[in-house]
Amino acid sequence: MDLVQAELDDFLSARRAQLAEVSPDLAPFVDFSEGLLRGGKRFRALFCYWGWRAVTATPDTFDPLPDDDADDDLPAIARVSAALEIFHAAALVHDDIMDNSDTRRGRPSAHRRFERLHSEQGFTGNALGWGQSAALLLGDLLLGWSDELLDSGLRLLGNAKASVAVRDEFTTMRTLVTVGQYLDILEEKSWRTRDERELLPRAHRVIVYKSAKYSIEAPLALGAAAGGADADQLESLRAFGLPLGVAFQLRDDLLGVFGDPEVTGKPAGDDLREGKRTVLIALARAAMPGTLRSVLDELLGDPDLDAQQVGMLQSALREAGAVDQVERIIDHNVGLALKALGSARISASAREELSRLAETTARRTA
Repeated sequence: MDLVQAELDDFLSARRAQLAEVSPDLAPFVDFSEGLLRGGKRFRALFCYWGWRAVTATPDTFDPLPDDDADDDLPAIARVSAALEIFHAAALVHDDIMDNSDTRRGRPSAHRRFERLHSEQGFTGNALGWGQSAALLLGDLLLGWSDELLDSGLRLLGNAKASVAVRDEFTTMRTLVTVGQYLDILEEKSWRTRDERELLPRAHRVIVYKSAKYSIEAPLALGAAAGGADADQLESLRAFGLPLGVAFQLRDDLLGVFGDPEVTGKPAGDDLREGKRTVLIALARAAMPGTLRSVLDELLGDPDLDAQQVGMLQSALREAGAVDQVERIIDHNVGLALKALGSARISASAREELSRLAETTARRTA
């Protein structure tokens, strides 16, 4: 992933110079972007790269590339992967505003950093509102930058038809993750108006469109499309990527409630304070007696939950059997993904690496 980081560094360096010509006051846009784009797990970039390798390396061998022409496209793939990372950074900035999150990867979230800037510089007015407004603009700027970097990568790609396919895939991904995010915040506020029987399938739908497609399926398809994948190869990679993406988000949901803050970089029980109506919560509510369910409903979404209340909710979720159920669902989805991978017409090197990544993404601790 050194190539991806190099692309990001070069891109942000050029944007720093561009913004400096407008005003030195714009430096925080690049400073905060650099903080977001250093570190992280780079899963989207990895899946994009291995989606490309899956269809450009020699089938059933470990020969990394069949010919020099494919190798010539590596800079394009690095740039497309970097565009995915910038898009993800934009989504994180906007997500943290909507969730009112204080931290991201162990650092203050973007809107909190702008809020601190307001206070330190002695600006007039409300620091919180100004910080959120500035961060909203940063997220919008990152969205635009991701498009710039994607187009730059596509110009390097040697196959015009593949470039069109990549652009179409990126556009679809952008639409689906945006509407998926809306479905997420909709569930947080509208769940009381829904039939109890709808809560679990609605929570699953949020997983699919907010995260599963965007985190794994779309990056795989982007890389494969860049490599000129045929319809069968794309279908096989999607059949691997979607269930793995579901497992990825279910693990994220568990970490949002039970994760170690020293590892995740976010406070313990953060999703409980934010009121996330996840599959975990839907399963727990279905198993709880009415009185305990009422307590869960009353406390979930309270931003002032203390450590004792978080611990009580964590215990209630475990005792309801919801954690064990989610773990079984994760195992089931990983199994579906690996089954699809086993029959896919892709290179052996990609098959092995994607199998390893499946375990890494589903069993991670952060």
